[in-house]
Amino acid sequence: MKITHILSNKTCSTDFETTLNSPIQLLQNKEYEAALLSINLYNSIPNITENNNKFKYSTDNGSTWKTISLDKGSYELQAINDEIQRQMIANGDFDSEKNEAYISISPHISQLKSVLQISNRSYLVDFSTVNSIGVTLGFSPAAGVVVGYGYNISQDIVDITKVNLVLVNTDIISGSYVNGSASSAIYSFDPNKVSPGYKIDETPKPSLIYFPVNRKIISKIRVWLTDQDNNPIDLRCERVTVKLQIREVENIEQQIKNAIKELIPYI
Repeated sequence: MKITHILSNKTCSTDFETTLNSPIQLLQNKEYEAALLSINLYNSIPNITENNNKFKYSTDNGSTWKTISLDKGSYELQAINDEIQRQMIANGDFDSEKNEAYISISPHISQLKSVLQISNRSYLVDFSTVNSIGVTLGFSPAAGVVVGYGYNISQDIVDITKVNLVLVNTDIISGSYVNGSASSAIYSFDPNKVSPGYKIDETPKPSLIYFPVNRKIISKIRVWLTDQDNNPIDLRCERVTVKLQIREVENIEQQIKNAIKELIPYI
């Protein structure tokens, strides 16, 4: 016996519960297991939120300061640079003769760090402010970082990828463990295999992974997505579709007996 259910969130939450019109009645004398067949979603996980979206700078050696706020979104390093420069140009803080920005952010590929270059001696950047983008760029606020003219490489590795792993959890299984603790995770995958904004069509490979079903009557199925640290995943209201399969556990001993019975006439 195999039962397949397709579940999809109807709200912005990635923690959703589906009520079954006809509850699944499993036999008391049988054991059952479940696996994820597939999950479909878009990689819309934000790495810039209200917690790390501030860029504070001065055009007069620190006498006055301006703060840029980036909108919540999924940014690559180049996109962060482009948005900061766009807003600085809108503020009139750029070289109008050369039509270029005084501040640029670029990757240091070999060290996995970022480089902040300032071409105007009067400009400063303060990464010590609350909710600064500095940590994302690798500039540690613990050092009270104020960056000035010239070539400035970050102290730390860029932390632009906040979610390394997405765990698909469901309340109908047991037997899963994460970091040594019991978990409801039925599957996990790396969302960064595709760029932000692209669709993720994930199926277990090379084979399905089954976990014991923890109840005999299933009237509701809850599914929720978390990251590697068990934090809820924010997909900014994008649709998530999950396909689960429930099947009866095969009785290996009985299968062997049946196979032997079939062979007896030929022995």
